[in-house]
Amino acid sequence: MAEIQKLDIKPDAVYNRQEAAELLGVSLSTLKRLIKNGHLQVSKPAGMRRVFITGKSIQAMLDSTVIEKQA
Repeated sequence: MAEIQKLDIKPDAVYNRQEAAELLGVSLSTLKRLIKNGHLQVSKPAGMRRVFITGKSIQAMLDSTVIEKQA
């Protein structure tokens, strides 16, 4: 049986979009879709293109999207 690798999400860390995508194992376009659809909270200072994503926000998204295993 394959061992599931636990994500090393640091709640107080701040990630950029590329780092968050790599951490979650998704493409950058998928991450942008998660942000656009409101699944992932980000900070975007006025006048900046860069967005900041906290580890706490990533963990909250993962916790809120857990699917119960069906028999």
